[in-house]
Amino acid sequence: MAKQDYYATLEVARDASADDLKKAYRKLAMKYHPDRNAGDKASEARFKELNEAYDVLKDDQKRAAYDRFGHAAFEGGGPGPGGGGFEAGGGLGDIFDQVFGDMMGGRRGGGGGPRAGADVRAQVEISLTDAFSGIKVPLRVPSRIACEACNGSGSEDKARGAETCPTCHGAGKVRAQQGFFLVERGCPTCGGRGRVVRNPCKVCRGAGTVERDRNISVDIPAGIEDGTRLRVQGEGEAGPQGSPNGDLYLHVGVKPHEIFQRDGATVVVRVPVGMTMAALGGHVEVPVVDGTRTKLTVPAGSQTGDQHRLRGKGFSALRSSARGDMYVVFAVETPRHLTKRQRELLEEFQAEGGENDKSNPETEGFFSRVRDFFEGRS
Repeated sequence: MAKQDYYATLEVARDASADDLKKAYRKLAMKYHPDRNAGDKASEARFKELNEAYDVLKDDQKRAAYDRFGHAAFEGGGPGPGGGGFEAGGGLGDIFDQVFGDMMGGRRGGGGGPRAGADVRAQVEISLTDAFSGIKVPLRVPSRIACEACNGSGSEDKARGAETCPTCHGAGKVRAQQGFFLVERGCPTCGGRGRVVRNPCKVCRGAGTVERDRNISVDIPAGIEDGTRLRVQGEGEAGPQGSPNGDLYLHVGVKPHEIFQRDGATVVVRVPVGMTMAALGGHVEVPVVDGTRTKLTVPAGSQTGDQHRLRGKGFSALRSSARGDMYVVFAVETPRHLTKRQRELLEEFQAEGGENDKSNPETEGFFSRVRDFFEGRS
């Protein structure tokens, strides 16, 4: 006999809320409870129907499956309630995949595609000038490579190779149904690979890969910054039984430079200037990060911290021919270990008013503000 619609059993509309379902169930369950209807077989059957209907509709996932497929969602396909058999697809598993596939990010089996090899991570440290121009870096990477004995197939029979797993049909997973629930596990036959080897290779024992260091070279692009991570596709470990390789992730560090300081595409160079050149003016030759030199005028009266901008003399931008700017920052240096004659000349300079208000306006300005500060507190 065909089952009654669960919503009709609970006497609610199909768009009933969870609270409406609960209220309807409690009302009817009290009415048909066996304790109130001793010996009434019809009431006992009705009570069982109420429990069955409410058990499905109170669960959001079961209710969604029922709304779409009706009673077939829980009767067709795989093993019956309480069974423990495995299935690789079809029946109840497919129904739940259709209903909840989008919520779970696609079909849960993941398809029967081959599993890629593991990714490999490595680090390298380069100089600032190499980061400016770019460099090809040799690397020795501990890894797994395709077995030469079987050409990566994992099989002694190279022509046959690995075959689709007969248990999971290439999915790599099997499902065990327990009542209304599905438990998904890795396939015990193929170990989750989706493929099996009938006659395993004696060298790699069917894996298709062996452990071995590889020598490769990686192009570091010009303009790369400290801490950048590069992905080199296909340079990771070989995949099992001929499946695709993983990727190499290379973390690049850039060493500090003794002359240049970098901030993105901007380069800063701190240039010491002697006291007399700072006072009288002159010229200095300044290095550029690209290996060239440029001549820079030191204006008379230059002070520590004075900046001069050189357009287009900075760092190269990543994957671009454009360059940033270079800033030259003066640092006026006071002489040490004076000779007797040098000291005499400086004393003469001081006696001539070399430190008067006009020649040292910043000094006078500062101490003037200091006087104002203390006078304001008195």
